[in-house]
Amino acid sequence: MNEKAIPTLNDWLGGTDRLEQLTTLFYQKVLKDDLLEPVFRHMSPEHASHVAHFIGEVFGGPKHYTETDGGSHASMVAHHLGKHLDEAKRRRWMSLLLETADEIGLPDDPEFRSAFLGYLEWGSRIAVLNSTAVNNPIQTDAAMPVWGWGETGGPYIPD
Repeated sequence: MNEKAIPTLNDWLGGTDRLEQLTTLFYQKVLKDDLLEPVFRHMSPEHASHVAHFIGEVFGGPKHYTETDGGSHASMVAHHLGKHLDEAKRRRWMSLLLETADEIGLPDDPEFRSAFLGYLEWGSRIAVLNSTAVNNPIQTDAAMPVWGWGETGGPYIPD
C-alpha cells in the first residue's frame, strides 16, 4: 500500500512566506477600512508578521511565534482584551482576510478552505469574546492551539 504523507495546513498553503504575504496585504487593507482602522491604527510594525507566525504555528508550521517572537497563546489572547470587538468588526475582518486569501492565491480546494475557514471562525469568535474581558482567561502556560484537516483527514491528493 502506497500511503501519501499528509502535509500540515502550513505546508499546504505555502509556509511562512505565504502567510506573511497574506497578513501584510491584509493589514494594509485593514488600515484603509473605516470600521477596522480605529482598532488597528496603533498596531506595531511587526503585527502582520507576528500574526502570520501565530497562524503558521497553529497550522503545524515552525514555532516562530513562541520561539522567535516570544509569544504564547495567552499573549495572543491578551492582545484582544479591552478592544471591545463586535460582530460587525469580526465579519469585516473575516471578509477582508478571505478576500486577501483569494487575491494572493491561497489554495482553494474544499478541504483546505474548510479547515482555514473553520480556524478563522473559531479564532475570530474567541477574539470577540475575549475583547470584553478584563482578565486573560488563558493560563500563561497554556498550549498553543493546533489546527488540522478535521474530518477529511487531509487534502485530496490524486494518485
